[in-house]
Amino acid sequence: MILFTEVQKFRQLWLWLMLIAISLVPLYGFIRQVIFKQPFGDKPMSDLGIIIFLCSMILLMLFFWIIKLKTEISEEYISVNFSPFSKAKFLWKNIESAEIVDYGFVGYGIRLGTQYGTIYNASGSEGLAIKLRGGRKYCIGTKQKSKVREVVSRVLTNKADD
Repeated sequence: MILFTEVQKFRQLWLWLMLIAISLVPLYGFIRQVIFKQPFGDKPMSDLGIIIFLCSMILLMLFFWIIKLKTEISEEYISVNFSPFSKAKFLWKNIESAEIVDYGFVGYGIRLGTQYGTIYNASGSEGLAIKLRGGRKYCIGTKQKSKVREVVSRVLTNKADD
């Protein structure tokens, strides 16, 4: 049974303002050069080049729109799916410790080689730090640290009672 689910997406205003602002250049070039037949710039690229550039920017925005970080906690495991990049499942029987930490800003995406091991982050600077019995470390970003702390505490208490 799933006790906790969280889905985070890249919806930061600054990111979308930046992507849209950058996309306005090829959009303007497309309108001016392809539709109105006026060269765009001193050394205009071909119409096909402008179309490819504009399509690339649209695909980049679509890519950022579909990326998501999904975390599930059950009584048997913790799973993380940073779609479309990576999936991982950590069985409680293999987890030595799990706690909420503030890992500071490390950037977004999958970060390797931090003091918390591999960090999966879509926003913020807090997450569930997991240490496996073999010593490997992972940290999953969360915007619901209180709920995660409560669920992890409950699972660990139940496992200790077994």
